[in-house]
Amino acid sequence: MSIDVLNETEFSIDELELVACARYVMEQMRVHPKADLCLRLVDEPAMETLHVQWMDLPGPTDVMSFPMDELRPGREGVEPQEGMLGDIVLCPSVAARQAREAGHATEEELLLLTTHGILHLLGFDHAEPDEEREMFELQRQLLLTFLATRGRPTA
Repeated sequence: MSIDVLNETEFSIDELELVACARYVMEQMRVHPKADLCLRLVDEPAMETLHVQWMDLPGPTDVMSFPMDELRPGREGVEPQEGMLGDIVLCPSVAARQAREAGHATEEELLLLTTHGILHLLGFDHAEPDEEREMFELQRQLLLTFLATRGRPTA
Protein backbone atom coordinates (compact mmCIF):
# COMPACT_ATOMS: atom_id res chain seq x y z
CA MET A 1 0.00 0.00 0.00
CA SER A 2 1.48 3.29 -1.08
CA ILE A 3 0.33 6.43 0.75
CA ASP A 4 1.98 9.72 -0.12
CA VAL A 5 1.59 12.92 1.89
CA LEU A 6 2.19 16.26 0.20
CA ASN A 7 2.11 19.06 2.76
CA GLU A 8 1.91 22.33 0.82
CA THR A 9 1.10 24.38 3.94
CA GLU A 10 2.93 25.96 6.85
CA PHE A 11 1.07 23.65 9.27
CA SER A 12 3.21 21.19 11.19
CA ILE A 13 1.45 17.87 10.62
CA ASP A 14 2.21 14.43 12.03
CA GLU A 15 2.44 12.82 8.60
CA LEU A 16 3.18 9.38 10.06
CA GLU A 17 -0.07 9.50 12.05
CA LEU A 18 -2.05 10.50 8.95
CA VAL A 19 -0.48 7.64 7.00
CA ALA A 20 -1.13 5.19 9.85
CA CYS A 21 -4.79 6.24 9.96
CA ALA A 22 -5.19 5.99 6.18
CA ARG A 23 -3.51 2.58 6.14
CA TYR A 24 -5.73 1.35 8.99
CA VAL A 25 -8.94 2.53 7.29
CA MET A 26 -7.91 1.04 3.94
CA GLU A 27 -7.05 -2.29 5.58
CA GLN A 28 -10.33 -2.36 7.52
CA MET A 29 -12.24 -1.61 4.31
CA ARG A 30 -10.34 -4.45 2.59
CA VAL A 31 -8.77 -2.22 -0.05
CA HIS A 32 -6.20 -4.08 -2.15
CA PRO A 33 -2.77 -3.99 -0.43
CA LYS A 34 -1.20 -2.51 -3.58
CA ALA A 35 -3.70 0.36 -3.86
CA ASP A 36 -2.27 3.88 -3.95
CA LEU A 37 -3.49 6.97 -2.10
CA CYS A 38 -2.27 10.56 -2.01
CA LEU A 39 -3.01 12.93 0.87
CA ARG A 40 -2.46 16.55 -0.14
CA LEU A 41 -2.61 19.36 2.42
CA VAL A 42 -3.29 22.81 1.00
CA ASP A 43 -3.93 26.35 2.19
CA GLU A 44 -7.31 28.07 2.02
CA PRO A 45 -6.84 29.83 -1.34
CA ALA A 46 -5.86 26.55 -3.01
CA MET A 47 -8.78 24.73 -1.40
CA GLU A 48 -11.18 27.48 -2.40
CA THR A 49 -10.03 27.17 -6.01
CA LEU A 50 -10.69 23.42 -5.96
CA HIS A 51 -14.03 23.89 -4.18
CA VAL A 52 -15.24 26.38 -6.80
CA GLN A 53 -13.83 24.39 -9.74
CA TRP A 54 -15.20 20.98 -8.76
CA MET A 55 -18.25 21.69 -6.58
CA ASP A 56 -19.21 25.18 -7.78
CA LEU A 57 -19.33 26.26 -4.13
CA PRO A 58 -17.69 29.40 -2.70
CA GLY A 59 -15.00 29.45 -0.03
CA PRO A 60 -12.60 26.80 1.18
CA THR A 61 -13.82 23.51 2.59
CA ASP A 62 -12.21 20.98 4.94
CA VAL A 63 -11.75 17.95 2.67
CA MET A 64 -12.28 16.95 -0.94
CA SER A 65 -11.89 13.49 -2.45
CA PHE A 66 -10.88 12.73 -6.01
CA PRO A 67 -11.36 9.04 -6.88
CA MET A 68 -9.18 7.56 -9.61
CA ASP A 69 -9.91 3.91 -10.37
CA GLU A 70 -13.28 3.80 -8.56
CA LEU A 71 -12.13 1.06 -6.21
CA ARG A 72 -14.72 -0.30 -3.81
CA PRO A 73 -14.43 -1.93 -0.38
CA GLY A 74 -13.45 -5.58 -0.48
CA ARG A 75 -16.00 -8.23 0.40
CA GLU A 76 -15.71 -11.68 1.87
CA GLY A 77 -14.73 -14.14 -0.87
CA VAL A 78 -14.16 -11.42 -3.50
CA GLU A 79 -10.63 -10.34 -4.43
CA PRO A 80 -10.33 -6.52 -4.14
CA GLN A 81 -9.22 -4.53 -7.17
CA GLU A 82 -5.69 -3.22 -7.45
CA GLY A 83 -5.19 0.38 -8.55
CA MET A 84 -5.12 4.02 -7.59
CA LEU A 85 -7.67 4.79 -4.87
CA GLY A 86 -7.32 8.52 -5.48
CA ASP A 87 -6.42 11.81 -3.85
CA ILE A 88 -7.69 13.39 -0.66
CA VAL A 89 -7.14 17.12 -0.32
CA LEU A 90 -7.20 18.46 3.24
CA CYS A 91 -7.18 22.07 4.42
CA PRO A 92 -5.51 22.15 7.87
CA SER A 93 -6.55 25.74 8.65
CA VAL A 94 -10.24 24.91 8.08
CA ALA A 95 -9.74 21.68 10.06
CA ALA A 96 -8.20 23.70 12.92
CA ARG A 97 -11.26 25.97 13.12
CA GLN A 98 -13.60 22.98 13.08
CA ALA A 99 -11.55 21.24 15.77
CA ARG A 100 -11.74 24.31 18.04
CA GLU A 101 -15.52 24.44 17.55
CA ALA A 102 -15.84 20.70 18.28
CA GLY A 103 -13.51 20.88 21.28
CA HIS A 104 -10.78 18.53 20.10
CA ALA A 105 -7.29 18.71 18.61
CA THR A 106 -6.59 19.70 15.00
CA GLU A 107 -4.75 16.40 14.52
CA GLU A 108 -7.89 14.48 15.51
CA GLU A 109 -9.94 16.52 13.03
CA LEU A 110 -7.43 15.73 10.27
CA LEU A 111 -7.66 12.02 11.12
CA LEU A 112 -11.46 12.27 10.95
CA LEU A 113 -11.28 14.07 7.61
CA THR A 114 -8.82 11.51 6.24
CA THR A 115 -11.21 8.71 7.22
CA HIS A 116 -14.11 10.65 5.70
CA GLY A 117 -12.18 11.21 2.49
CA ILE A 118 -11.26 7.53 2.11
CA LEU A 119 -14.90 6.53 2.55
CA HIS A 120 -15.84 8.96 -0.22
CA LEU A 121 -13.15 7.44 -2.45
CA LEU A 122 -14.71 4.03 -1.80
CA GLY A 123 -18.11 5.21 -2.98
CA PHE A 124 -19.77 6.23 0.28
CA ASP A 125 -21.82 9.42 0.32
CA HIS A 126 -24.02 11.41 2.67
CA ALA A 127 -26.45 13.14 0.34
CA GLU A 128 -29.45 11.19 1.68
CA PRO A 129 -30.27 10.67 5.38
CA ASP A 130 -29.84 6.87 5.28
CA GLU A 131 -26.52 7.23 3.42
CA GLU A 132 -25.38 9.82 5.94
CA ARG A 133 -26.22 7.56 8.90
CA GLU A 134 -24.36 4.63 7.34
CA MET A 135 -21.29 6.64 6.34
CA PHE A 136 -20.96 8.61 9.57
CA GLU A 137 -21.43 5.53 11.76
CA LEU A 138 -18.76 3.67 9.79
CA GLN A 139 -16.49 6.73 9.95
CA ARG A 140 -16.98 6.95 13.74
CA GLN A 141 -16.26 3.24 14.24
CA LEU A 142 -13.14 3.33 12.08
CA LEU A 143 -11.73 6.42 13.77
CA LEU A 144 -12.47 5.23 17.31
CA THR A 145 -10.92 1.82 16.70
CA PHE A 146 -7.89 3.42 15.04
CA LEU A 147 -7.37 5.74 18.02
CA ALA A 148 -7.85 2.83 20.43
CA THR A 149 -5.21 0.75 18.63
CA ARG A 150 -2.84 3.70 18.83
CA GLY A 151 -3.35 4.01 22.59
CA ARG A 152 -4.74 7.53 22.21
CA PRO A 153 -7.66 8.98 24.13
CA THR A 154 -10.97 9.05 22.29
CA ALA A 155 -13.03 12.21 22.50
